[in-house]
Amino acid sequence: MNKRRLAYDDALGHAISDKRIEVLRGIALTGSISSAARALGISYKAAWQAVETLSGLAGAPLVERTVGGSGGGGARLTRQGEQLLVLAEELALARRAVLSRHAAGEALSGGLGLRTSMRNQIACEVESCEPMAAHDPMALVRLRTAGGDVLLSQITQESADLLGIAPGMRIHALCKAAAVEVIAADATSNAASAPGDAAPAFFLGGHIRRVSAGERRDEVTLELEGGGMWAGFAPHPFPAAEGEWAQARVSAAAVVLALAG
Repeated sequence: MNKRRLAYDDALGHAISDKRIEVLRGIALTGSISSAARALGISYKAAWQAVETLSGLAGAPLVERTVGGSGGGGARLTRQGEQLLVLAEELALARRAVLSRHAAGEALSGGLGLRTSMRNQIACEVESCEPMAAHDPMALVRLRTAGGDVLLSQITQESADLLGIAPGMRIHALCKAAAVEVIAADATSNAASAPGDAAPAFFLGGHIRRVSAGERRDEVTLELEGGGMWAGFAPHPFPAAEGEWAQARVSAAAVVLALAG
């Protein structure tokens, strides 16, 4: 079986600008996600989201649960998580060395990282970029992840031109979890395109990694079949359990494209 190339460079692209790497470091030190979250002054849910986002960018689970102990269990880094943390430490050392030689760099470095509220982020390669129709101002970009999942993004022709979107380009696909409808294997989608809405939808399949129940809707995280994580929402109560198969329905209009660096 062919092994996927782990995208550590994609996962490390945000290491300077937020606390996600710090969450991994805290888990390695404490053996607990909740302890790592408390040490960083963030919520347990935020810590889990950090782990899931980094796992999605790296293309492999970085943290695994352990049984026993206080509260019924803890967490530890996987081999890939440990390797990512080592690379992050080396990157931080190199960055400090460069900035120490160029004092002006400190004033510039703050704007180099990008923070975003978009939960779903995954590295892709552009397969195609075509107009939606003849003389249409919108373009449809077809993307494929390293694990083989296919995504679609609807953007304007101007954006496609400005970004230089072309087959073979490496790019990040971003999407708000609120724009994703998660559907159990034996259910059908309740969402329908509005009249005149030309944005196509696509589906991502995977096993349920986590279900966070709410009063009206549940937050569901899928571990995609091709690697990476994808989160969305479903009406409460969600009829499937962790480990079972489900699909995420996404409108191409909800997928934002971003170039690294």
